Amino acid sequence: MAVVEAEVAAVAVAVRGGRTDMLMPRKVKYRKHQRGSRKGKAIAGTRIDFGEYGLQALEAAWMTSNQIESARVAITRHVKRGGQVWIRVFPDKTITKKPAETRMGSGKGSPEGWVAVIRPGRMLFEMAGVDESMAREAMRLAAHKLPFAVRFVTKKEQGSISETV
Repeated sequence: MAVVEAEVAAVAVAVRGGRTDMLMPRKVKYRKHQRGSRKGKAIAGTRIDFGEYGLQALEAAWMTSNQIESARVAITRHVKRGGQVWIRVFPDKTITKKPAETRMGSGKGSPEGWVAVIRPGRMLFEMAGVDESMAREAMRLAAHKLPFAVRFVTKKEQGSISETV
């Protein structure tokens, strides 16, 4: 069992340019993205589809691959690898950064990392196979790793989710 987990962990972490990125696309059509707009509510991915409990975003933000991974680790460590966890977001947008003390102009900076665009109402993580108190505490620990407001929701509250956000 431990060998299988080690293989899965090795696949999840990719090394690019000397640093590790937790989640990233295998291949992209364009290396650099425009910044885009974060206004409005989430259209898709707002309901609990796989598990019994979920963590839902209340604000718009960019969620980096490292934040996704640290929240996932916090959840799985608290439940001691019991139950199931679904990650409902994927970082598919590149963030570019110019070097320090560089003059204006001379084009867009080089890609530095990957982010997922999060809008209010988006379901970030889902859980099943644990009781509600344990799921609530695991999601609370994961929420401390994120730079925006989130809330814990259950499958029973499903009808009222989209009205409140």
